[in-house]
Amino acid sequence: MKPFLQQQLERFPVRLQELDFHLSQPEVVNDMEKYRALTREHAEVSEVAGAYQRFLQIEKDLAAAREMLDDPEMADMAKEEISGLEEQLPTLEAELQAMLLPKDPDDVRNTFLEIRAGTGGDEAALFAGDLLRMYTRYAERQGWRTEIISESAGEVGGYKEVVVRIVGEGCYGKLKFESGGHRVQRVPATETQGRIHTSACTVAALPEPDEAQAVQINPADLRIDTFRASGAGGQHINKTDSAVRITHIPTGIVAECQDDRSQHRNKAKALQVLSARIQEKERSERAAKEAATRKGLIGSGDRSDRIRTYNFPQGRLTDHRINLTLYKLGFIMEGDLDEVVAALLLARRAEQLEELEIGMGAVRA
Repeated sequence: MKPFLQQQLERFPVRLQELDFHLSQPEVVNDMEKYRALTREHAEVSEVAGAYQRFLQIEKDLAAAREMLDDPEMADMAKEEISGLEEQLPTLEAELQAMLLPKDPDDVRNTFLEIRAGTGGDEAALFAGDLLRMYTRYAERQGWRTEIISESAGEVGGYKEVVVRIVGEGCYGKLKFESGGHRVQRVPATETQGRIHTSACTVAALPEPDEAQAVQINPADLRIDTFRASGAGGQHINKTDSAVRITHIPTGIVAECQDDRSQHRNKAKALQVLSARIQEKERSERAAKEAATRKGLIGSGDRSDRIRTYNFPQGRLTDHRINLTLYKLGFIMEGDLDEVVAALLLARRAEQLEELEIGMGAVRA
């Protein structure tokens, strides 16, 4: 194990003793808010401290087994024990590394997924529809629920813009890396001469705000417009002004909802989306101050602004951020995103581990 990781882990048994002491104090027990916070921390620290103790015990057992190699009568048993212990250590070390990495509290939240057609006209709109289908199929595989909040249909199919809410434990943590430009290379259905075209869409994954932590919006800063919903939805939904569009005047951010017959429910959902967009804007601005190189979630929609390319003639998907190439595009478009998501999460953990090591080096210096 790397020395800087061991230094971090050695703090947890000490912190666990401190928490045990604090939780036994009457003034803490009588302060429910403080008691709950310390109890949550105790559970997290206890998990890491326990895993670290198991790691140390395996190291001790391994050292003892290696000493037994000098005894001819015990050598065979020692070799077998050493083999089993050496298999356990890397797995446990990887688990400990993951436990040390900072956790994004938004990872457990529901997600608003926004898909917009960019360069490519009708073909971009069709690809936006394909992306929506890919994500909804993936959500089904995960046992998540989806609902379309707003949509603007393309002229020949697909969507100029669509916003879908995805409800499920941990869905934002898995979908947050989908934000950015998605480029497609294929022969469009509208192409008569069989030429390959390049089009693009942008995707933005936004965590659904916690009601207790949602940004406070002054009603005076809102302009609320109602209009008739477009597309399928039955006679009633298309004949009444049930759709709602809300504009946040100070930022110019707009959200709309038209999926429900009730204007009040549409307004409530539009406010949720608006709050998520404002919160994401504020978070992006904070992050930009901390890291000038950070890029925004939504790109320009230009062909060159991409995180991923979907090449249909070759059946290839390439994620340019981590140099991942998979020749299983047909399965991926059917929602088989597990390998892509896992690779992105692994790459992010490696980055976090490097940042942690750099931070520890700076502290020691």
